[in-house]
Parts: sequence; structure tokens; C-alpha cells
Amino acid sequence: MLIKILIFYVLLITPSKIYADLGSETGYNLPRYVSIKSNDVNLRVGPSINYPIIIKYIKQNYPIKIIEEYKDWRQIIDINNNNGWIHKSLIKGERNGIIVSKKKSNLKIYNTQDGKIIGEITSGSLISLNKCKIDWCLISDNNNQHQKGWIEKENIWGVDKNETFNLSFFQTFYDYFFKSINLINSKISNNIKKS
Repeated sequence: MLIKILIFYVLLITPSKIYADLGSETGYNLPRYVSIKSNDVNLRVGPSINYPIIIKYIKQNYPIKIIEEYKDWRQIIDINNNNGWIHKSLIKGERNGIIVSKKKSNLKIYNTQDGKIIGEITSGSLISLNKCKIDWCLISDNNNQHQKGWIEKENIWGVDKNETFNLSFFQTFYDYFFKSINLINSKISNNIKKS
């Protein structure tokens, strides 16, 4: 009898828990990150063009976080905690982020997580998020699409702490391959320095 009660309780609670964090209009997860579609987007006090404008976004691909949905409008928060409503036609699902760091120096970009340094990026830079693991994201610098590499996720606004996306089945093999190459290069460099 106890087992039947537990099963009934789980079935009763589970659906409400699954759907509790989904948008009422789209069915997508809330909160979720998206990006500004153009260089001219108004953030409004409420979900209608009749509400006053709080600020105007003038940077295409600027990341924002959707926290609520109402008809064709999305309530968002940005990196500066500006909170308001944007029409759904002015946003896109592409993932972008902003580099944030308390360090005064530039952040390192690696060829793989904990790998070889291949570049640097400054705090405040707008980036494309290509894929994210638990602690690292593969990014492209929006100002220089040729600069692509991995950076620690803690230095990015625009992705949740434990969020992962766009990872292929082969990602683990790819990581081990680059770690092996980095290790071999490191040992060769050390041997050259010793001789």
C-alpha cells in the first residue's frame, strides 16, 4: 500500500515540476538566454508599445535573459539588471555572451580546456557561444570571427552555471586528442630547454 501511495505522489508531483519552468506562450524553458536581433530595440516598462521605453539597445547580438512570456512579449533582464519587456520579433535564439572578469588583465583563450593559450580577450567583449561544457565554452570573438577558442564559463555572462549545449558525441575524444598534443608539445619544449 505504501508503494502505491508513493507512486501516486510521484505521478502527481512530477508533471507540475516538469512544466513549472516552461514559458506559457512558447513552451521553452524559463529563464533562457537569447540575443537582440538588430541595432534598434526598445526595452519597455510593460508588454505593449503603449508602455514607455526604459532604454534602447543599439548593439546587435547583445545577450539578454528571458524570465517571463506574455502573448508576443518577453520580459527580460540584461547584464546590468535592466528589467523590462521586448517584442518577440526583436529577439533571436542565437547564443551570445559578454566577457566579465574581475581581473585587470585580459583573459586567456585556449585551444581546449586547460590547453595551450592561443589568444586573449578583454572584459566587456561581445562573443558568440558556439558550445558549452560544464565549466568551459567554445567562443568566437564577434569583432574577430577568426579568433575562436575555449574560455572558462565563469567569465561569461549569457550562460547558466551548469548549462551545456551543442556538444557532439565526439567532444570527449576531441578533448583528449588536444590534451595529448598539448602534453607532447609541453614535454618537447621542456626537453629543448634542458638541453
